[in-house]
Amino acid sequence: MHGLEEFLSANWMVLLAAAVFVVLVLRAPLMRKLSGIEEIAPEKAVQLINQQDAMVIDVREQQEWSGGHLPGARHIPLGDLQKYLKDMEQHHDRHVICQCASGMRSARAAATLRKAGFERVYSLRGGIHAWKDAGLPVEK
Repeated sequence: MHGLEEFLSANWMVLLAAAVFVVLVLRAPLMRKLSGIEEIAPEKAVQLINQQDAMVIDVREQQEWSGGHLPGARHIPLGDLQKYLKDMEQHHDRHVICQCASGMRSARAAATLRKAGFERVYSLRGGIHAWKDAGLPVEK
C-alpha cells in the first residue's frame, strides 16, 4: 500500500490531467444521454424526413451553411435559436432534426427545443460530415 501512496503523491499532476481529459472527452456524450436527446444516424434522418415530414434545423453559422446544407433545411444559427422559438411553436408536433457540423451544437439545440416543449427532437449524429460520408445530397 505504501508504494501506491508514493506513486500517487509523485504523479498527482499527471493523474489529475488524465482525469480532466477523461471528463472532457466523456462530457458531451454523457450530457446528450442525460438530456434524453436521441442521436440519429443519417439513414434514420432520411426516413424521418421522407416518412414523417421531419423538419431539419441547421444550427451552423452562415458561412458554414453557405458551403452546403441538407436539402430543405431551415437555417437558424445556435446563437439565434432562442429568438425563433416563438415562431416555431406551430411545429411542436413535428419531428425536428437538429444538425450542425459534427453533432455537438445540434445536441445543444435539441436540448433547447426539448426544454421549450418539443417532444420529438433529434440530433444528427456526426452532423453534416456524417451526412456527406453516407453519400447523401447537399444543396447550396
